[in-house]
Amino acid sequence: MNPDNKHLLIIEDDEAFSSALTKALEKKGFKVFSASSIDTAIDLSKQCKPEFALVDLRIGSESGLKVIPILKELYSEINIVVLTGYASIATAVEAIKLGATQYLTKPASSEEIYHAFFKPEGNIKQELEPNPMSVRRLEWEHIQKVLSENEGNLSATARALGMHRRTLQRKLSKRPSKT
Repeated sequence: MNPDNKHLLIIEDDEAFSSALTKALEKKGFKVFSASSIDTAIDLSKQCKPEFALVDLRIGSESGLKVIPILKELYSEINIVVLTGYASIATAVEAIKLGATQYLTKPASSEEIYHAFFKPEGNIKQELEPNPMSVRRLEWEHIQKVLSENEGNLSATARALGMHRRTLQRKLSKRPSKT
């Protein structure tokens, strides 16, 4: 598929990153539109009618997952790639259930993002991690799963996990370990 003149909506609240991606993906033939909030993205999508969308998982204090079903309802054939610095199995599964085609973790190059748009199926030859996840990483994954089940509600998630809300906030403010 050739992206020439195809409309791409980037939903990313990091303006410098969004600007760099815009330039790189315009060089690859996309007509790029950028939004830094979910409301702006929805309004902009109605004007530009995108065939592709790159959605950051965390947009300010909101979840980028909220915009996926809206974009899919407006444009059933839209190809959505979710990009995040806060990867978890729970959010990856949820993004795909909601209609995303691919899920990438930051840092991802413009080349990786470009190829993700044109790779609608998974890779059965994907290498498996030889080492199991650390206890800290497993805890992070579990917290993300329970947070997703509670639709991002911190108080309900803290109750479900049997921990104080501030403890949960502290754990969420830390980046997860890679393993």
